[in-house]
Amino acid sequence: MQNTATDARPRYRERLAPSLWLLVTVALAGPMVSLIFVPVGSTVALIAGAAVSAVLVTSFIAAAPVVSVEGTTLRVGRAHIDARFLGEPVALTGEDARQARGPGLPARGWHLIRGGIDGIVVVPDTDQDDPVEAWTISSRTPDRLAAAIRAAH
Repeated sequence: MQNTATDARPRYRERLAPSLWLLVTVALAGPMVSLIFVPVGSTVALIAGAAVSAVLVTSFIAAAPVVSVEGTTLRVGRAHIDARFLGEPVALTGEDARQARGPGLPARGWHLIRGGIDGIVVVPDTDQDDPVEAWTISSRTPDRLAAAIRAAH
């Protein structure tokens, strides 16, 4: 018997988590909170500080958007589009990515740009009924994301 089930695994999946420096900065709120609770007791202060740091770091990571290509659908955060409406993706890094994030950013485009992530993938939107001209997406591995979008066509 032939297996007719489609592969449900994503071709590409990346969580655009904050940089390590941002997580360290957020975690520093814990020692500040512990200073507030020192008059109550040192044990309470340590527990409160550790709990605040853990909750903040976990929240920042959990709230980070996910970029994925599943089947023929590109999902970027809460937005999604079928790959048949996408043109040829362009993976950019370095100065080209800076230009695409800044002066080259389309005014009528859909953007998910994260600081600290150098790579960018720009994908034209070919749907005539969609007012969006292009999708601009941050990625730590823009070549892999562009390849996954091409494979989803």
